[in-house]
This record gives sequence, structure tokens and C-alpha cells, in this order.
Amino acid sequence: MTVASSAPQNPSKESSTATRSALRTLGLERAGIAALEAALSMPGGMSSQVEAAISLLHSATGRVIVTGMGKSGHVGRKIAATLASTGTPAYFVHPGEASHGDLGMIQSGDAILALSWSGETVELADIITYSRRYGIGLVAITSNAESTLGREADVCLCLPKSEEACPNGLAPTTSTTMQLAMGDAVAVALLEARGFTAQDFKLFHPGGKLGARLSFVRDIMHRDEQIPLVSEAATMETAVFEMTGKRFGCVGVTDAQGRLAGIITDGDLRRHMKTARDLLSEPVTEVMTRKPTVIGEEAMAVEALALLNERKLSVIIVVDEAQRPIGILHLHDLYRVGVA
Repeated sequence: MTVASSAPQNPSKESSTATRSALRTLGLERAGIAALEAALSMPGGMSSQVEAAISLLHSATGRVIVTGMGKSGHVGRKIAATLASTGTPAYFVHPGEASHGDLGMIQSGDAILALSWSGETVELADIITYSRRYGIGLVAITSNAESTLGREADVCLCLPKSEEACPNGLAPTTSTTMQLAMGDAVAVALLEARGFTAQDFKLFHPGGKLGARLSFVRDIMHRDEQIPLVSEAATMETAVFEMTGKRFGCVGVTDAQGRLAGIITDGDLRRHMKTARDLLSEPVTEVMTRKPTVIGEEAMAVEALALLNERKLSVIIVVDEAQRPIGILHLHDLYRVGVA
């Protein structure tokens, strides 16, 4: 008995059709973003509305309440999360639930960011009315400035109409991409207005790979007796003993004031073994590399990674303001905590 295969009879043709469809979708969504960029950059375009929206949201003493229904609501949840993680306190309120008690989550001092492509989403009516009654700032993201939402908003960010990628023109695709891009633009502008730094970002992202990349050198470095160090008066015999005992592949050399004067690495040993008659009796000052690359403990782990990669190093000594060694950091330490 022959069993019919469920595989396509002409897989290359079907694959080509799917690829064309995907490329068409990406092209239409890219065109939507380009239209949005053009509307923002052209004279008399959206720039004044964006400035007003950022000013309104930035001046809010409470939170930014993001709301939207359907696909706009899903986009709104992401925008609220982006705002909250970049220094703008934000919360998503579902418009349907708002009509059944969640309006109490919106307080004086808050500002509302409402998303609706048509601007006529029925479920937003109660939030709009509430904002007008209690003088709560309202910013709209819509494609229809003359809609109910567009007219009632204090600031209307009117997105240019663009063709949906859905061949039926029904499923929100290009429109939601444009809403999301506008939300990102607002979030980044607020981030910059607040002077939000990478150190601030770390407070909201302590976990995962991102949290690791935002760790400080002081959180990862080895300290105290773990640091391989010898004085300038030492011989290479002492340096080699210290180097092999600490297993970092290097040893720092300090001067009489305890400042880092140089470093000796495995590479330095190999190079001098070819020329020195009695390497172990040599003074460390004859072998060490002066003015080695160093880093401060307040630097971020991602900065240390970039410096190590740039200088093609595997280890770096951490110094204080007086150039005294206070730690050592190996590339493997960055791998271990997930930075690299």
C-alpha cells in the first residue's frame, strides 16, 4: 500500500512564494517606518507634536498610563515595559478593565498614552472621559487626528496612513509596527530627557546576560591576596613563583609607594628566555612591560570586555586613583558571569 506524502510536490516553488510574501511584508513595514520618519522630519510635520508629547509625559509627577485595545493594547504593553525599564514609571491599564474599576489606578499627576489606529475604539471612551474630567494629561497615538481620541487628546501624534502587509488589508501589521516604533521613539526621548545612564539601567536589569554586561568591575574582580604582585626589587625567580602560584598568567610589579610600575606576562617570559643567560636571576625591571593597560573598579564589565578585546589581552589589573593595584580581572571571569 502506498502512503501519499504530505510534503509539497514542488518545495522550491512553495519556498519561493513564502519568501516573496515575507519580503513583501518587510518592505511594506519598512515603507511605513519611512513614512513615519518623513512625517517627523519634514517642516510643519509631527515634530512640534512630538516635542509637546515628550514635555507633557516628562512633566508628569506620577506614572505614564499606557492603554489600548486589541493589537494596539499588545503594543501598548510593550511600550509601557520599555518606558518603565528606561526610567519613566509606567503601567498598562486595559481599557475594558478600566470601565470596571481599574480607572482607580489612574491618579492625579499621571499622564495617559493611548493607542488606537482608528481613534474610535469604543472601549477607550471611559478613559478619555476620565482624563478630561480630572485634568489628566492625554497623549494619543492614532492615524486619525479628527477622531474622538485625536480631538480629545492634549497632544495627538498622528501617524501617516500606510498599507497593511496583510493582503486583505485587515490584520494590523504595518500599523502596529509604526505604533511600536513611535513608542520606542517616545521612550528613548524621555530616557535622554531624564539623563538616564547605563548605571541607572542596571538597577532595573539585574538579571540575565544584560544584567551581567551592566555589572561593575568591582563586582567581578579578584582581590587582596589573589592579586599576583611583586616589588621592583624582586628577581624573576620570585616573579615566576608568584605568577605560577596565582595562575593568572601574569604578575604585577609595584614601586616603593605601592603603585603599579609594570607587568610581566607569559609572553614576556617566552621572549626573554630566548636571550637571557640566567632569566631567574634577572631583576623584574629588566623584563616587565612598563605602563600596562589598567582599569578602574567603577568601570562597567562591558567596558572591561571591550578594552580586553581592543588590546588583545586576556587579563587586566584594576587600580585605584593612586594607581595602586586593588584587583585583577581575567577574560574567563567575564565569560563566567555571562558578560562575554
